[in-house]
Amino acid sequence: MNYQIIQPTGHLADYVRYFWILDSDQPYVHRSMADGCAEMIFHYQGTFDELTENEKVPTSLSAIRGPSSTYQVFKTHSHFGIFGIYLYPFALPCLLSVPSAELSNERPDLQTLLGPAGKELEEKMVSATNNTDRLQIATSFLESRLSKVVHPEAAVFHAVQNILQSRGSVNIEELAEQCFVSRRQFERKFRYFAGFSPKAYARIIRFQTAADEYGKRDKSLAQIALECGYYDQSHFANDFKKFSGYCPGTYFYGDATGVEWRDAISEPRV
Repeated sequence: MNYQIIQPTGHLADYVRYFWILDSDQPYVHRSMADGCAEMIFHYQGTFDELTENEKVPTSLSAIRGPSSTYQVFKTHSHFGIFGIYLYPFALPCLLSVPSAELSNERPDLQTLLGPAGKELEEKMVSATNNTDRLQIATSFLESRLSKVVHPEAAVFHAVQNILQSRGSVNIEELAEQCFVSRRQFERKFRYFAGFSPKAYARIIRFQTAADEYGKRDKSLAQIALECGYYDQSHFANDFKKFSGYCPGTYFYGDATGVEWRDAISEPRV
């Protein structure tokens, strides 16, 4: 399995955290977990089914996954290739004109969300002959939308970035005060751009911080929990189970499925 991260350039980096490519010549079960950011996903090779409690649901060739507080399980029986664009949540309303709150815990295909422009982008990305071309196609599409971007809520963008950079350990009251609005107004604007309330969003980011400790087997669960802002072991275990579907011990030290991409990372996240 190969997993590659490509950093964006220029002003696009204000909205795109990174591009990623995941491919393998083997069948794979993937688990997407709670995430404070959004993703555009293109299946240029192979197909996946989403596994629910009662059925298998075929996925589309392209999709936009909004910020999420749940996990999903997908399976392919053959080789596959996926090109992804990992977006800050406020990229959805700024670049795609869709409030993040409307896409939280949703995964629509591009044509449903963007109409003919989404269908055209999907066709170009899936039919491209290599990932260098896909990177150029994706970059051109996003850059074409940059000229239309306005920044009416710079303070809210800063609040989202603050939560991300602090790994979820923030004082929500102080964030609201920095935006010079009431707590109620702050939460409404924050939900529009980030998909969740500030408190729920910080909780998701704290979980992600813990999940990124995967592979550090020299650390105990108590140490991971403490370093990631959990001061109660049961709180850590409950959040981890809710957001990933795994008990922490299974994920960090057991035989969890859907984590092979973490073992295949060729470049660290930033």
